Amino acid sequence: MTDNAKIKIAFICVHNSCRSQIAEALCRHFAGDIFECYSAGTEAVPAINNNAVRLMKQLHGIDMEKTQYPKLLSDIPPVEIVITMGCNVECPFIPCKHREDWELDDPSGKSDEEYIKVINIIGDKIMEMSSSIYDSWRKE
Repeated sequence: MTDNAKIKIAFICVHNSCRSQIAEALCRHFAGDIFECYSAGTEAVPAINNNAVRLMKQLHGIDMEKTQYPKLLSDIPPVEIVITMGCNVECPFIPCKHREDWELDDPSGKSDEEYIKVINIIGDKIMEMSSSIYDSWRKE
């Protein structure tokens, strides 16, 4: 990896409407200098989850509807890192150098507190991953 090349990362979930969209937005917000961030799903949906949009604006000032939209796996480029959200389904094989499953509960249909909990966990995981993966990949 060259010093100025960004690592391509994709956050994958079934519908690409909530957790994976939150992860894409927070990745770009917290680690956009390291990662080229994408999210995608295996099934098409018409829009990003309204509660996720509202709470991301409230907590981080990020308007996901301005910069993101639900995408299918075929809509994103090849990536080096794949993060699955923990959808309790068989995720498709996506070639990559590193893969993790974050096993996050889906907050859809639950309280704002559950959304905030998931948003905070995703933010923490992105911060941890950005330092550990970037440091190890720079040595290659």
